[in-house]
Amino acid sequence: MTLTSHNPVTSTSTRPSRAGRRTGQVITTLTVLFLLFDAVTKLLRVPAVVEATVRFGFPASSVTVIGGLLAGCLVLYVVPRTAPLGAVLLTGYLGGAMCAQLRVEAPLFGNVLFPVYVGVLVWVGLYLRSAALRRFVGPAGLTR
Repeated sequence: MTLTSHNPVTSTSTRPSRAGRRTGQVITTLTVLFLLFDAVTKLLRVPAVVEATVRFGFPASSVTVIGGLLAGCLVLYVVPRTAPLGAVLLTGYLGGAMCAQLRVEAPLFGNVLFPVYVGVLVWVGLYLRSAALRRFVGPAGLTR
């Protein structure tokens, strides 16, 4: 007979359920597709995207760099081993997008907070599909 101790941080409750993993994969897929579309339009220098970037006060030459940075963050985010780093970098990218919206005094709930909504989806998707992140954060997400 062996004695086992129950450690709530490493117990099976931190493993995402099958439904949780699937939900996380769906959220991640939709978020990545949206951000990939954004990155591709910047990399292709779509005239409307370049014009919008200039309206935000950035030089037209920065559009390709911004699209490349977003694409790089997305690559890190979709690879399971580097997903947490990708999520952190995407959070920074989206923070810059929110700052740009604030700079031009865009409407709060429709424009300024939209990058925050996307950032929440990035982290919720990762939390639901990553047992390692669930172990790190905890099963309830807010308790330790």
